[in-house]
Amino acid sequence: MTSAAVTIEDLRTLIAGALETDPEEVTDEAHFTDELDIDSLLMLEISTRVENAYDVPENTVVISGAKTLAELHAFLTSKPATETPAPLIRPRPMADPAARLFLFHHAGGSHLLYRGWAEHFPKDWELCLLEAPGRGQLQTLPLIDDCDRLVDYFHTAIAPLLDRPFGFFGHSMGALIAYQLTRRLHDEEEPLPDWLGVSAYGPPQVETGSDGRPHLMSDVKLRAWLRDAGGSQPQLLDNDGVWRAFAPVFRNDFKLLDTWVPPRAPEPLPVPLSVFGGRRDKLIGEDRLLSWQAFTKHFRGLERYEGDHFYVADHQRPLAAAITAAMRSAAA
Repeated sequence: MTSAAVTIEDLRTLIAGALETDPEEVTDEAHFTDELDIDSLLMLEISTRVENAYDVPENTVVISGAKTLAELHAFLTSKPATETPAPLIRPRPMADPAARLFLFHHAGGSHLLYRGWAEHFPKDWELCLLEAPGRGQLQTLPLIDDCDRLVDYFHTAIAPLLDRPFGFFGHSMGALIAYQLTRRLHDEEEPLPDWLGVSAYGPPQVETGSDGRPHLMSDVKLRAWLRDAGGSQPQLLDNDGVWRAFAPVFRNDFKLLDTWVPPRAPEPLPVPLSVFGGRRDKLIGEDRLLSWQAFTKHFRGLERYEGDHFYVADHQRPLAAAITAAMRSAAA
């Protein structure tokens, strides 16, 4: 891939420098997100250092999809892959899982929202983290700014995996995608999830919200709006260089949300539905969350946790327990 010699020891030192830790802490097989706690901002920093050191294309590390130092070294010393990366990340792949849980991320985000979740679920469950194009290992694919087209994209990806009990959980924009994908499966008489979980997002409503259309805001207003909503890291909103890298994804995803036309009087889904939210969420209140009960024939209630719009980051274990109990109850 590159004419410059790439040794695994040099890569180890480079990554350790970005993490401000000793090189021996970066073992060959340590997972970047889970064991080394590398988030999207650190991954961007590492990618930039790799680009400068080895004269490789922009975002090479992100595009590689590498999860460990050994995988990154193998990618950098191999020929470019010609196969299109998949939008499914399986932290714990299984040949014959008892159930599958599909997780959908928020606007401006990626599957990294759910890093570390797999360890909190039953050992015979397979978690499938969905990744929208234009981020993570799908960095080279064009962004999708239309809800129906993103549902199409995910529908195609998960269709072969609906051969056993499964559930959907979506946070914020992911809640909309999970709901719309469930409606798509219902309308096309395909297997339905045993359970649907929606988090930090209100059900379809025809009237326009009063908070404006974020995708049309100026950079200054959009950054202020995101900062006020809570959950976005200060390094992302305050660093101009980092913001320029992430802003197109935010605007794309907010356009998807702002331009989506809700169905009029949709039929309640025959799928058990649970709702989750943060008690200090400034973007969505309890009344809006509770109004989901009109969109299902089997409403399983609302659970609220301490925190803002991104409360999920601080409540992995209790959320996993609640989701596991809800799915098991729904399938009984």
